[in-house]
Amino acid sequence: MADKSQKMLARLPRGFVDRHADDIRAVELMMGRIKAVYELYGFEPADQPLIEYTDALGKFLPDQDRPNEGVFSFQDDDEQWLSLRYDLTAPMARFVAENYDRLPKPFRSYRAGWVFRNEKPGPGRFRQFMQFDADTVGTPGVAADAEMAMMMADVMEALGIARGDYVIRVNNRKVLDGVLEAIGLGGDDNAGRRLTVLRAIDKLDKVGPEGVRDLLGKGRLDESGDFTKGAGLTAEQADKVLLLTTASDSDPAVKLQAMRAAVSGSARGEEGVQELADIGAMVAAAGYDDGRVKIDPSVVRGLEYYTGPVYEAELLAEIPNDEGKIVRFGSVGGGGRYDGLVSRFRGEPVPATGFSIGVSRLMTALKNLGKLDTSDVVAPVVVLVMDRDTESLGRYQKMVSDLRRAGIRAEMYLGGAGMKAQLKYADRRGSPVAVIQGGNEREAGQVQLKDLIEGARQAAAIADHAEYKEARPGQATVAEADLVAEVRKILDAQAAERGRG
Repeated sequence: MADKSQKMLARLPRGFVDRHADDIRAVELMMGRIKAVYELYGFEPADQPLIEYTDALGKFLPDQDRPNEGVFSFQDDDEQWLSLRYDLTAPMARFVAENYDRLPKPFRSYRAGWVFRNEKPGPGRFRQFMQFDADTVGTPGVAADAEMAMMMADVMEALGIARGDYVIRVNNRKVLDGVLEAIGLGGDDNAGRRLTVLRAIDKLDKVGPEGVRDLLGKGRLDESGDFTKGAGLTAEQADKVLLLTTASDSDPAVKLQAMRAAVSGSARGEEGVQELADIGAMVAAAGYDDGRVKIDPSVVRGLEYYTGPVYEAELLAEIPNDEGKIVRFGSVGGGGRYDGLVSRFRGEPVPATGFSIGVSRLMTALKNLGKLDTSDVVAPVVVLVMDRDTESLGRYQKMVSDLRRAGIRAEMYLGGAGMKAQLKYADRRGSPVAVIQGGNEREAGQVQLKDLIEGARQAAAIADHAEYKEARPGQATVAEADLVAEVRKILDAQAAERGRG
């Protein structure tokens, strides 16, 4: 007898989640729709390994004392540091650099896969999650960035999100750099203050313009009493930064004029504004300037990573979360231009742009909006095993095979339990029909079909146990030769009932 005191404790590591059938099917449905849009735009599938040499991950290089800082890392037998990939872009950049001469340029590809973060987990923050990326490598002009923004809009609509319930916001790192240069925060010495300013701008939708002003100045005290230290800008400096935030909701011409004023005196900033003007013109020419794609100078995304235009897909609709509370999901994906990433391997400029969708976050929003209905997936019909001799098992297996050949999901019960437990198993599986054949039915060339869906509905209306046994709700006896046809009738009736519901 096993010693229970020595048993292993079954426990899920912190920051990871188990996936179940409904979520897996919902993700596959969603990703199929996204893939169709990527393919429509001419992108090709690609894939890279989950593990890369750690130095290929760029800024996430482990140091000697903290080899797992930010990433999950280990050494191989050559004492080379390897890491689970932190995102999909760095492995793609390594692949392009390694195969640069034989790849078509521009190289247009998409990929989906798991990424890993060795960071402290929290609510909605996991150590493993899935991304779905599209990238164009080898196009220096902003036409590729405009296309990415428009493709993001088409993805949202392919997923059933109505116009007005999402927006693709576009900004440019050069504009943000230009504003910081214009207020005297250029150079390495001001890196920390620049980051504080950018974080303040990023909180516009949460704290409003006045809250941003506080964060740009001495700091902000929130409703809970927590104080956030500010960037320490003067009122004049803060006014110039706030020109960006006040330009966010104006019409395109006024918006660009305000941005030019904010970057006045910075050649880099002025170049960024012109790039946004060019993107706006291309978006308008293609008919996406109807609220789907907007220039928005308040967008801030991982600015140490991007070198030009940045964009973000935001859900505007109020959606119930997993707890039933109505929330704004906000950003579900984004990206931008990262001209320096492939260049690290090549020692020459290699322009690139792309975006990434947070699969789990977007899937949750779509499920809660009712856009990922997987209820048409029917659980398998279960053929019960009443007799366990070889001849009977072969007969049950033939029934299962006949159903499968007709395209009906089916399984023979493979456990060791009796009839009552087998029916309980079928209920837990959500099976639509149970097939029962004991000795009497076999001699008569018949099977019993138990419509588990209709039976449960009828049983709910029968209070008396004796009446229930007499009625045998949802159960019928049919000729064994008619098994497939009769099961099909039950499944069709169930499908019709679901449609009416």
